[in-house]
Amino acid sequence: MTQITKDNLTIIIVTIKSQKIIDDCLESIDPNIKKIVVENSSNKEFAKYLTKKYKNTECYLTGQNLGMGSGNNYGINKSKTRYVMVLNPDTILKKDCIKKLMITARVIKNNFAIIAPTEKKLFNSKKFIEVNYVKGFAMLINLSKIKKIGMFDKNYFLYLEEIDLCKRLKLASEKIYICVGANIKHIGASSSDIGFEFEKCRNWHWMWSKVY
Repeated sequence: MTQITKDNLTIIIVTIKSQKIIDDCLESIDPNIKKIVVENSSNKEFAKYLTKKYKNTECYLTGQNLGMGSGNNYGINKSKTRYVMVLNPDTILKKDCIKKLMITARVIKNNFAIIAPTEKKLFNSKKFIEVNYVKGFAMLINLSKIKKIGMFDKNYFLYLEEIDLCKRLKLASEKIYICVGANIKHIGASSSDIGFEFEKCRNWHWMWSKVY
């Protein structure tokens, strides 16, 4: 049984014109952990800035907007570790967030597909809770589990791709948890600088994903 450590974990962050908010996210991550940023554009200056400023950080330019599901798959395929953590650029990890996720993984003997942190402190006697789904802005993923079911469905461009993934995992009898003590700040609806065009894009894809 391989335990999660800093050496076998990669953080995956999918971005599109996220220059204004990604620094807070990256600065909240242990610099010794590998990070892959998937930028859904051809912005070479952004990639150069990130790789120069942040240790253990790679940035891949897709040349087009792949969306969240395919963007995360792209980053996962570029990773070389047994575990990844999918993270939105508009999130900030609280102190010891990743450490507490790792401890939970050890306690449950790595029998999990996803473990997620929480936005709010939960007053619960348990250190972790098994759930049917978690929100996609922060998920620690056991790759051996999700690769069996095909990872994220590329047909979800934006929204609900994580709910679909969780549903397929539960149908395959895999386990999903929330770690009560691992906290994160999620700004929400702030992952891009596109402005009004992004707002229209969000509304359209929310409805499309619900129908799909």
